[in-house]
Amino acid sequence: MARTPSAPSSDRFPPQIPYIIGNEACERFSFYGMRNILTVFLIDYLLRNAVPDEGARSAQAKSLMHLFMAGVYFCPLLGGYLADRWFGKYKVILWLSLVYCLGHACLALFENNATGFYTGLVLISLGSGGIKPCVSAMVGDQFTANNKHLVKKVFAIFYWTINFGSFFASLTIPLTLKHLGPAVAFGIPGVLMFVATVIFWSGRKHYVVVPPTGPNPHSFHKVVGSALRHRGQGGHWLDGATREHPAEAVEGAKAVLRISGLLLPTIPFFWMLFDQKASTWVIQARAMDPQVGPITFQPSQMQFINPALVMILIPLLVGVVYPAFQRAGWELTPLRRMPLGLAVGAFSYAIAGYFQVVMERGTVLNISWQLLPYIVLTLSEILVSTTGLEFAYTQAPREMKGIIQSLWLLTTTLANVAVAIASALNVFSGAGQFFFYGGLALLAAGAMAFMARHYQVRDYYQQDVGGSVPDRAQPPPSLADNSKAL
Repeated sequence: MARTPSAPSSDRFPPQIPYIIGNEACERFSFYGMRNILTVFLIDYLLRNAVPDEGARSAQAKSLMHLFMAGVYFCPLLGGYLADRWFGKYKVILWLSLVYCLGHACLALFENNATGFYTGLVLISLGSGGIKPCVSAMVGDQFTANNKHLVKKVFAIFYWTINFGSFFASLTIPLTLKHLGPAVAFGIPGVLMFVATVIFWSGRKHYVVVPPTGPNPHSFHKVVGSALRHRGQGGHWLDGATREHPAEAVEGAKAVLRISGLLLPTIPFFWMLFDQKASTWVIQARAMDPQVGPITFQPSQMQFINPALVMILIPLLVGVVYPAFQRAGWELTPLRRMPLGLAVGAFSYAIAGYFQVVMERGTVLNISWQLLPYIVLTLSEILVSTTGLEFAYTQAPREMKGIIQSLWLLTTTLANVAVAIASALNVFSGAGQFFFYGGLALLAAGAMAFMARHYQVRDYYQQDVGGSVPDRAQPPPSLADNSKAL
């Protein structure tokens, strides 16, 4: 049974939201603090003796970093399943946060031991990845149809908070690595993760907790299997499953296929761009002049530009730009924002690739030149990633929300596996890698824009936190009749 606090005011955020937001800010500091120095740490410390050649060492460090990121974004499948089916989001978040803390401890304690350090990375992958779909979905669970108009704002704030933590981590942890060494640089994020866990636990009496569904006789895989056995029983190939499963379960399976068919073939190409700012862009920065006026920037420190710009641009876009387009009669819907963001991301790589061409001709560029591609990539991130969080939640039935959030995060796994393999094989180097990945993203933008024109938008929200949890595999009647394409 869900906990049922009194219904919140339709114009105010539920009182439990600050606990989730505070937890997210500290957790994101811990994650980005360790991730942003990972490539440099591997090159300058852990792999220095094992791989003497710097070029080969950089390629291996890049591959390891992207394998780690692939693990982080694969584990949401496990976390989402455990939360939706067995334990609920609250318990999964709390338990895996403790695993997360243990992983940070391993990084700080085993800076000179590859086995211990890699064990820490595995534990962080499990903890960080496992809680990802649960935290973002739990934010949405705190809202009902009465205050659904606040969901867009809360996801914008949620994403702003992620970048608040990332900003301070990106500024401080690279300097900590340089001046105080790896043990302290990895230890500080561990302390912040423990603080995040305490904040989340402190809100335990306030959360709306949607109970797990338990073993599901009408799961996605069982519906698909039934549909294959009873082909030709309706207009949609899944309709044959209605002989063995309720219509609500079939509708839920259709939702999974709708969202997967749109996101999985396209969004990974954005993450190929975005996650290389912690590897390829850091390696590029190592070849630049780090002196900007009186300040000497660390190569990995330049990543602070991204969260700083996000905190500025999100309020601008949400409060000014999006409403302006809406008033002009052409709303920037999620299905318009995401393809546009992919194209913008491709442009950022064209800029960075041009800089690499100039550097390969012998010119030493100042590190401040990276500001320009970071601005363009950040705009791409807001259009794609912030939008995707909201889109993945609203398009999923209740029993599928955690899994759909996991599928959204799985797009990052696919991207990082591809980059890790390409890096390990050293397929692309220099300017060619920038133009290659940018070109792929541009093709994905065109494909997504085409598919979006035929996608049927169906929003799913909770009905009432003051009553029992209904079976919400189908949209509310008031919304189901208003399904629409782009």
